[in-house]
Amino acid sequence: MASVSMVASENELSLKLLVDTKGHRVLFAEADKEFVDFLFNLLSLPIGWVITVLSKQGMDGSLGKLYESVEALSDTYKQASQVALDALLKPTVYASATTPLLLPNIPIKNSARFYGCQNTHDRLFGSSCNNQVTNDPTTRCANCSTLLSRELTYVDPKNKQSFSPEEGYVKGVVTYMIMDDLEVRPMSSISSITMINRFNVKDIGVLEEKVVDVGMDQRVELLKASLHSKAVLTEVFLKKKPSLVPVEEVD
Repeated sequence: MASVSMVASENELSLKLLVDTKGHRVLFAEADKEFVDFLFNLLSLPIGWVITVLSKQGMDGSLGKLYESVEALSDTYKQASQVALDALLKPTVYASATTPLLLPNIPIKNSARFYGCQNTHDRLFGSSCNNQVTNDPTTRCANCSTLLSRELTYVDPKNKQSFSPEEGYVKGVVTYMIMDDLEVRPMSSISSITMINRFNVKDIGVLEEKVVDVGMDQRVELLKASLHSKAVLTEVFLKKKPSLVPVEEVD
């Protein structure tokens, strides 16, 4: 497959698919680091945020109903603080120090916030209170019951020295092969031929290269399909639901 340049911006990524037009499926895709970084970033997303983006009604499975149960819970039965419950329903996504998330409506914080006890100079409790740390400023100190509301200085990992000239999770000098089930591996001419043989493609003429834009809608669709499908690329870019009967492959 010829190389394709992938443009990464706030709006678009691009991807080259190898499509089996006879079987109506994506065999694999060719991707640069930006798309791989995007896929790897999906693993960092809190479930509560994923539910809000995909919408409770539009989700497969039962997590949407679980989310609604927390929303509807009466104050009579709440043991946790509202801050703790909001952390479930409206979790903050902490952005990677090196990689943009490229997904919509994320309440991103670039770094975490931590709080210590106000009572740091008390002769009785001071030294012990200094060891009390929380990420919720409404929490009370275990030693003196004072609010842990004194914001501490947090050193972001992005400030550490790095010998890598690039940011993100993977190197940019490599082209990557993305399988239909989102397995990622380095790509080579040999690996491409091996995969074509593995899928038992007898007629090379049925294969077609297709370059697709991966905009915001497609990125959300990829996230949604990844939660229930083993044929994510086929489902998103060919708009074809995977067959219940798996396609035979040759080892």
